[in-house]
Amino acid sequence: MVRQAKGHPLAGQWSIPWGVVDSKESPEDAALRETYEESGIQAEIEGLLGIQNLPEVGWLGVVFLCRHVEGKPVADGIETDNAGYFSLEEMDVLREPIEPWCEWLVRRVLGGQYTVIRCEPNNPYHPRRAFL
Repeated sequence: MVRQAKGHPLAGQWSIPWGVVDSKESPEDAALRETYEESGIQAEIEGLLGIQNLPEVGWLGVVFLCRHVEGKPVADGIETDNAGYFSLEEMDVLREPIEPWCEWLVRRVLGGQYTVIRCEPNNPYHPRRAFL
């Protein structure tokens, strides 16, 4: 997780890395880019966890399960001021706020309460990813 820096709408709260998909960028590429930019972690997508209608009208969150490939958690110093991996036990004693939806999501994943939809590499639009 990352802690959002001052000036950010979620300042002082821990969250998962997140952001907006850039023009001509896939949601998967955006997820990996944002993870690296905000936490210093290079990750690999294992599959799609799901989607979430966000509070902002018209915004949709696309959530991927990722595997750590390389790097140590480090904040970017711009959007985030801290980064780290947490166990459920560490989350229980964390004295700083966690953004509620991110906490719900992380607790479900760490508790094994999720289904992942793996990438289907043999889709007609390959190399674009399909999760079916």
